[in-house]
Amino acid sequence: MPRARTTTDVFNAIAEPRRRQIVDLLASRGALAVGALVVALGLPQPSVSKHLDVLRKVGIVSATKDGRQRLYQLEARELKRVHDWVTRFEHFWSHRLDRIKERAERRAKERSL
Repeated sequence: MPRARTTTDVFNAIAEPRRRQIVDLLASRGALAVGALVVALGLPQPSVSKHLDVLRKVGIVSATKDGRQRLYQLEARELKRVHDWVTRFEHFWSHRLDRIKERAERRAKERSL
């Protein structure tokens, strides 16, 4: 079965670790030019530009011209679909954390007796 194109939706676009790094950088630093992302990521400019193009096509980042350069900024509202989907599974890990906490408290109590 052929793999879905990375520009079909947000999930495919952020499946690539470098693109998640770009999202993290834009979230923490605000709008950045390609050159700043190149330096921060340590990747060649064409590679960063390709990743930005994928993120732009699915709406995760937008670009504005600032003189001779383009500034890329995060459009976080587009990541809400990912958040909504992931939170459906939150009970799995919160339940496990509750069990770990209960077990640790029980062992601490047993040791103090």
